[in-house]
Amino acid sequence: MQSTLPVSQHSLFDDAQALVTGTLLISLGVNLLGTANLITGGTVGIAILLKYFTGVSFGKLFFLVNLPFYLLAYKKMGRVFTLKTFLSVGLLSAWSELLPLVFKIGDVNPFYSAVMGGLLAGVGLLILFRHRASLGGVNVLVLFLQERMGWRAGYMQLTIDGAIVLLSLSIVPIDRIAISLLGAAVLNLTLAINHVPGRYGAA
Repeated sequence: MQSTLPVSQHSLFDDAQALVTGTLLISLGVNLLGTANLITGGTVGIAILLKYFTGVSFGKLFFLVNLPFYLLAYKKMGRVFTLKTFLSVGLLSAWSELLPLVFKIGDVNPFYSAVMGGLLAGVGLLILFRHRASLGGVNVLVLFLQERMGWRAGYMQLTIDGAIVLLSLSIVPIDRIAISLLGAAVLNLTLAINHVPGRYGAA
């Protein structure tokens, strides 16, 4: 039976806590992946790869990699979405810079890092998506295609992320690539199963 209750809108406070909570969870997931020398997809994966090549911190590189995508976000998804995405990217960059100062992970099993890193990042992205935000880059593209074409964001991102992970073969050992694909699958299946267009009422 379909609910007849009026649809509620997210308040400014709702959105603010969602951006902070989502990006904090994602920063911890990314830290787990990086500690185990794993890779992932999207602009996060690109930033991790560049970190391996250059030694520059992930937070700085992630912020820079996303800059070209804001114009697409503004044209295709609107001003509010673009502003929330810009804030989300800035927050994740900041948390990634601050996290090593307050929390250090020692020896960790790479399979655990892949699964928990993927889950944390997936849940964090779900929170952002539910509040009309993303982490830029590939997120902007898949959300746009989901809204316009009805294609599942999780399945589309899984395909794109798999291709990005394979590109890292030149610098990441093959066993870590295989484990990284597990993490990418966990992340994107979390999105595919839980982020379904029209399932939720609030905007």
